[in-house]
Amino acid sequence: MSTDTPPLPDDTTRSGGDITVNGRITPLGDVTPHTTALEWLRGRGLTGCKEGCGEGECGACAVLVARPGVDSPTEWVAVNACLLPVAALDAQEIRTAEGLGSPDRLHPVQHEMAVRGGSQCGYCTPGFVCSMAAEYYRAGRRASPDGDVTGHDKGPNGFDLDALSGNLCRCTGYRPIRDAAFALGPPVPDDQLVQRQQAPTAPPRPVRLRHGGREFVRPASLPDALRRLREQPTATVVAGSTDWGVQVNLQGARAESVLAIDRLAELRKLMITPESIEVGAGLALSEIERRLAGRVPLLAHMFPLFASRLIRNRATIGGNLGTGSPVGDTAPVLLALAAEVILVSVDGERRVPLADYFTGYRRSVRRSGELIRAVRIPRPLAGLVAFHKIAKRRFDDVTSVAVGFALDVVGGTVTRARIGLGGVAATPIRARATEAALEGNPWSAATVAAAARSLRREGTPQDDHRSSAEYRAAMLGQSLLKLYAENPAPYEIAAVPGGRIAAATEHQAERRPRNERAV
Repeated sequence: MSTDTPPLPDDTTRSGGDITVNGRITPLGDVTPHTTALEWLRGRGLTGCKEGCGEGECGACAVLVARPGVDSPTEWVAVNACLLPVAALDAQEIRTAEGLGSPDRLHPVQHEMAVRGGSQCGYCTPGFVCSMAAEYYRAGRRASPDGDVTGHDKGPNGFDLDALSGNLCRCTGYRPIRDAAFALGPPVPDDQLVQRQQAPTAPPRPVRLRHGGREFVRPASLPDALRRLREQPTATVVAGSTDWGVQVNLQGARAESVLAIDRLAELRKLMITPESIEVGAGLALSEIERRLAGRVPLLAHMFPLFASRLIRNRATIGGNLGTGSPVGDTAPVLLALAAEVILVSVDGERRVPLADYFTGYRRSVRRSGELIRAVRIPRPLAGLVAFHKIAKRRFDDVTSVAVGFALDVVGGTVTRARIGLGGVAATPIRARATEAALEGNPWSAATVAAAARSLRREGTPQDDHRSSAEYRAAMLGQSLLKLYAENPAPYEIAAVPGGRIAAATEHQAERRPRNERAV
């Protein structure tokens, strides 16, 4: 990807913004609305940041961004610089691999990668280092008391290998990289990045950047965003940019107007009451995962299977629903949870059951000028839940079939069943015929066998490059049989605030690192 900046046209408006890069305030300069952080950094000589795929699949472009924290005022998170518009980083702080250490004074992560042979050609190494550094500085990381490895994905030092799930290496092999990760001790107290975590991040500020007749705007508030969207209904709304960034890089998308909503405080709330859990549409999935801390077990199933940590650090629940993709992973889960979408415009708010939200392929009831403000999950939660994702790779892959289950079994009878499906129709759907076949019947092998036959017929699966219609139908039926095999009769658990977790096979088998992909 070229990093040459084209001549500025006469109608360019300078934003006057800046970004703190490796501790130094750096003017944003004259950039287009679609200029990525990767291009911008490389144009300033920070060439450790690499482009490998342009779609958030390889992690060669990973950098650290300071974000409001869950366990500390600020936390360092790793993101894909190739997908992120650099204008979205205005007034924020980032660290690249060059800003972690130097040749004569390596950062602990860089040192361990070097001494344990974690790098050969080195192309992917800066991205690995940044992802590893984000986990190194994670406030909740704790060493195992007995010093043992706690499973394949957790080291004795508390290092979670999921942090590297979005990074690929083609030549080194993952064992020395894993060894380097598991050898890291805690950061020293006077580490400047540790000290930075104790102070809050700078508040977001409005941005308006014009270049060549196109503009990038971050409004000051949700009302400002809604007014602007009323005036420009065709504006491209961007939150995490994990979808639009791919379109920019691989399809040459160039929006006339980009409206950034990722830092609007009104979209970043998470409220838990006895009646419901309301999740702001602008929260990144990793933020939701940390804040919920397992309170919604069905969502807890989904998070590890949703792309990679790098993607989840930017992708939002509102963006995943807003695209209307039939293979988005959040929709089947939220359908099973009987969630509602809260839509907002200058005219006010309205609630729409997610089961009624999708109207066709990438179409919904969302009107011109409306945004998704939040998703509301009613309580109490179902007692028996599971999320089954079928894809060509175990992790970090696009779904062929996804099934979300939420059932209540009382007195040996299925009293309530909600099943969400993805990848088997033009939209995510509820498996209503199968739900009816379960409700009011015993939780038994006979009931489940009959309902599994019904589930095979749900939707309108098609043949495509991911799988055949026949395979999709077979997997639907198998998913319910698998749920029963893991939770056979006699089984009884009523709706409870937490619910019992019915674990999918992906979580039972010993797992390889996600970046070890099947070919």
